[in-house]
Amino acid sequence: MSYKTEELAKNSYKITIEVDAQEFEKACEKAYQKNKGKIQIQGFRKGKAPRALIEKMYGPSVFYEDAANIVIPDAYAEAAEQCGLDIVSKPEVDVEQIEKGKPFIFTAVVATKPEVELGEYKGVEVEVTKVEVTDDEVAAELEKERERNSRTITVDDRAVADGDIVRIDYEGFVNGKPFDGGKAEDADLTIGSHTFIDTFEQQLIGKNIGDNVEVNVKFPEEYHAEDLKGKDAMFKVAIKGISVKELPALDDDFAADVSDFDTLDEYKADIRKALEKKKKDETDRIKEDAVIEKIIENSTMEIPQAMIDDQKMQMAEDYAQRLQYQGLSIEQYFKFTGMTAEKFLEEMEPRAVKSIKTRLVLEAIAKAENLTASDEDIEKEFDDMAERYSMEKDKIKEFIKGKELDNMKMDIACKKAVDLVRDAAKEKKETKAKKTAAAKEPKEAKEVKETKAAKEPKAKKETTAAAKAPKAKKETTKAAKETKED
Repeated sequence: MSYKTEELAKNSYKITIEVDAQEFEKACEKAYQKNKGKIQIQGFRKGKAPRALIEKMYGPSVFYEDAANIVIPDAYAEAAEQCGLDIVSKPEVDVEQIEKGKPFIFTAVVATKPEVELGEYKGVEVEVTKVEVTDDEVAAELEKERERNSRTITVDDRAVADGDIVRIDYEGFVNGKPFDGGKAEDADLTIGSHTFIDTFEQQLIGKNIGDNVEVNVKFPEEYHAEDLKGKDAMFKVAIKGISVKELPALDDDFAADVSDFDTLDEYKADIRKALEKKKKDETDRIKEDAVIEKIIENSTMEIPQAMIDDQKMQMAEDYAQRLQYQGLSIEQYFKFTGMTAEKFLEEMEPRAVKSIKTRLVLEAIAKAENLTASDEDIEKEFDDMAERYSMEKDKIKEFIKGKELDNMKMDIACKKAVDLVRDAAKEKKETKAKKTAAAKEPKEAKEVKETKAAKEPKAKKETTAAAKAPKAKKETTKAAKETKED
């Protein structure tokens, strides 16, 4: 195998690869052995026809395509490794010569990693959010824990009240006909949770166990089911049970039951500490994003489109895999959202570009600052992976070697680059432009403005029907609760 490289444009190269005729002949023989069982020739049992006879009947090129597919991957990989180019895209392969008794020649057009001209990356100014945890946030966490440790008590001596959990059977009708998804038995519904549409829950207040209630509602105009949007509906509801949640008292005993602390004050302090860490981690992430975005703005690089296309495909494959974990195929996702594969990839492009630029500037900073992965860093990474995937460290090391190990080392170096630029960043100073402009305004002009404003009558406050109308209650439907993808 031999090769030569040719620069087509900036960050774009063509590699011409030549495989000698003898090597290609071996590939043709492999292709024959692979396919002979599928070929039937009169006078021979299936799979027993000699290669020469098959080539005479169908032409010498009958096995070329499979032979090329056998040769190309290894030949390209060898040439890509030897040529010294930092390739960042899949090759665009084109066959130049494929003839019996002659060398097999093909080309591979590839994109190479662009050079990054770093601008200012140390001490960039970004807005910094101060970490502060309020008493209300601590109280909210305590309430969540109380909810998790609540118990449910059955009620049988009164009517349904706000906050109750009612067990119901129901069936919905539109224009007197039942509709799909409108029927359930032994459903638990918390009154006031706004789980059901419109005023469904409020119409059950004051009703008793054993009552059969007709509940009249209107589906919202933006309801997820097309055939129910804006429709009036009637539900037949049978009330079968009432229960309430009883929350534990917020005291030292509660703290001892749900935590490792003896007093409520100690437990509160621990909650505050955990919230502070969570907020700090989040603000650090926001700060990192802002710093890197600023560094990208300060830097110069030309990203080849092939590199962007590869990144988009990788991101699309990752997204499809995450959907599969949730039991949804990418085809189903396209059907539900009205998305097409082309539109999906198009919308991926800005994120792909940002991801590439982020990686490139971090690699450039790591190189400029001589940031590398130490042996201790690598071992710690293996330890973390072993814990994360519940595997033996030695087994993981068997999988991660060669190029994968190099990538892991660069990941570690990039993390160090992130830490460096984040810690070196400065808090953005509040602009004083407006204040300065006001200070420079002539005294006479200010006095004229103030006098004129004082003389102008204030507009009378209008009281319109719109102002008097009560605000529409926010509906929380099942569709609205569905998690959106990022």
